Amino acid sequence: MGNTSSSPKISAQDRAILDMKNQRDKLHQYQKRITVITDRETDIAKECLVRGDRSKALLALRRKKFQESLLARTDAQLETLEQLTSNIEFALVQKDVIYGLQQGTAVLKQIHAEMGGIENVEKLLGENEDARAYQREVSEMLGGKMSNQEEDDVEDELDALEGQVRAVNEPDAVVYPTAPETALEAGVHQVERKARARERAREQTQPQVQAHGQAAEPMLA
Repeated sequence: MGNTSSSPKISAQDRAILDMKNQRDKLHQYQKRITVITDRETDIAKECLVRGDRSKALLALRRKKFQESLLARTDAQLETLEQLTSNIEFALVQKDVIYGLQQGTAVLKQIHAEMGGIENVEKLLGENEDARAYQREVSEMLGGKMSNQEEDDVEDELDALEGQVRAVNEPDAVVYPTAPETALEAGVHQVERKARARERAREQTQPQVQAHGQAAEPMLA
């Protein structure tokens, strides 16, 4: 009788582990590459502040925060999937793992698109029509995709950068040590954060209200 060779069957669990390893490897590659972009976005924010353009500085930092948060969330999701995949009762969580991997693939594609190369980052500084169109596109894309906490973190980073810029522009200015925040100051900051969150919510809903209003006008004629 001739010897028959058969290749070993790959289980669904083995395939999920392989897919997860591939996704994690790709994510780590993106993390290394995107550092160049996020560092440049920070530099652009500083340049904008030096020129007195706070809105562009804020946009650069928002884009940076969104990219960093996207990478962090994807990394955490892959870690969770890794724990599920190592479960002895894999069959019980197989659907969740497959769905999670599908989501991971979609997010990795989004991350790849977000990176877009350093030339797109430079458009955040531009003043021509092409650059302004790109800036509007980024601003609209970020609308509603960042949490209030992330937006507040960006505002805090912007305030810190403004302090650095002032220190460079006014080297002889006396810098006093920062005193510990009092309970009253913490309460004021919390109120300011909530006010900014409400303002962001109004900005996001205003276009919808205007759209509904425009749609209703023909009925009034």
